[in-house]
Amino acid sequence: MKRIFLATLRRSVSLAMPYVARLTRPLTMGVRAMVLDGEGRICLIRHSYVAGWHMPGGAIEPGETAGEALARELWEETGLALQGKPELFALYLNRRWSARDHVALYLIRSFEATDHRPDPREILEHGFFPLDALPEGTTGPTRRRIAEVLQATQPDPYW
Repeated sequence: MKRIFLATLRRSVSLAMPYVARLTRPLTMGVRAMVLDGEGRICLIRHSYVAGWHMPGGAIEPGETAGEALARELWEETGLALQGKPELFALYLNRRWSARDHVALYLIRSFEATDHRPDPREILEHGFFPLDALPEGTTGPTRRRIAEVLQATQPDPYW
């Protein structure tokens, strides 16, 4: 009887651990798209809820792959449809939000414009900008990621 009780207890604890871990130390994952066109420009967005110009991206939703999140966020925020396979450039820890927030940065060189327009309640502006003439207010992390890609330097581990 004691053996059955201990086995049941071990199994219950084993099943509960992933849920306890999420509550006590949740991990968040997001994606960002460095979209580069054939004219040497980068696609940037300006949100309604956070200052500055950023690369398109957002959270990976439950049950969604990073690739699915990347394609969804790119389309929602810019109206661009991902074509081909994006290149994973680096994974970063974003300490600004939490000690467990990670961002996957993808390079995208193949895309197609669609008729979709971003929700103006979320995206105030979006467009392509020359890499040597970024808009005023481009965030520090965005500028650092661009420099890492253009200069082919080792990525900083922190966003």
